[in-house]
Amino acid sequence: MKDIVKCIENLRIQLERHRKEGLKEYPTRTIFIDPLLAALGWDVRDPDEVELEHPTVDNKSVDYAMKVNRKVVLHWEAKQLGDPLDDVKAITQVVGYAANDGIEWCVLTNGVRYKVYKVSEKASAPDKLLFEVSIDPKDSNGLPVEELARQFSRLSRESMARGLLDQLGTEIFTTGKVRKVLDRLFAEAPASFIRLIRKTMADSSVTPSQIEQALGRIWDPGKSPAPMSQAPVILQRKATAVRSEGQEAEYAESHHTDGRPNEVLELYRGLDRFCQELAPGRITRSYKSKTVNWTLDKSIFCCAHLQQGGLRVWVKTDPKELDPSANFARDVSRIGHWGVGDVELAVNSLDRLRDAEAFVRKSFENATRK
Repeated sequence: MKDIVKCIENLRIQLERHRKEGLKEYPTRTIFIDPLLAALGWDVRDPDEVELEHPTVDNKSVDYAMKVNRKVVLHWEAKQLGDPLDDVKAITQVVGYAANDGIEWCVLTNGVRYKVYKVSEKASAPDKLLFEVSIDPKDSNGLPVEELARQFSRLSRESMARGLLDQLGTEIFTTGKVRKVLDRLFAEAPASFIRLIRKTMADSSVTPSQIEQALGRIWDPGKSPAPMSQAPVILQRKATAVRSEGQEAEYAESHHTDGRPNEVLELYRGLDRFCQELAPGRITRSYKSKTVNWTLDKSIFCCAHLQQGGLRVWVKTDPKELDPSANFARDVSRIGHWGVGDVELAVNSLDRLRDAEAFVRKSFENATRK
């Protein structure tokens, strides 16, 4: 891990030197990508480990084909420094190369940002994005280099050999699939689902209509408890902000979630679930321009901003009580920030989310004392 940390620090120095030069693809590979691959344990000089300009079955070529036991397990496609990496055609192309070769994973990079796709997922190419990580301090927003190194290590030769990326992909994408099914069940609950709940509840005094309304409150507690047959809250999406007279603009959830990697979406859903469970039925969720806010009795106790590489979370706890060992938390009382609260948490993995829960709970407890 120390080698990856040192490499990121060196690459940041190079980035400041070359940011405005508009490097073409080849120097981008030489200056930025090759050193990172070396830090990740890939020997670009050994064709048994890394094959350059690897030919695909459709007579195309991919910039790097990473091998474990001489078998290709990962494609890397490079773009020039500064390329936004958002072109759907380019994403579809690199995913298609890997799919045609029967490769599960591919990376699209401009030497600074690295977007990791799980090829076999049944979704459009952009929606196959598992996670994204960047060496640029402007993207990481204060995230410790050690945390970035941990994310990059998922692409190391050792991790690929151990199947760690496969495990992460299965966990994230399976959770997302289950959640989508639950979205449909809760938003448009079939009669059989209502009957199953009523039978399990063993309380005949609760009517099917009441169960339907309760599902709406549980699954989307930030909305009014109108019957879902009248307002399918999960499926409602608004493209623009709505501003009532004299009030701050409200945004739809999609304003924050659209285009985010699947790992970030699962971090957000996990945080939302934790916040809601602190006081079932009493927590409301609102969407502002930069943050999603969780409120107890009109008191905001948690705010989150969804980034490409993780979450920024703000809580109302005393920064003086921060443990130095919690390097994902920092005092922002004297730094400009979007959320409410003086402690900011950098959450970029499910493990880190579990660490953050103690801070969120403390903030919630502070809100209950008011």
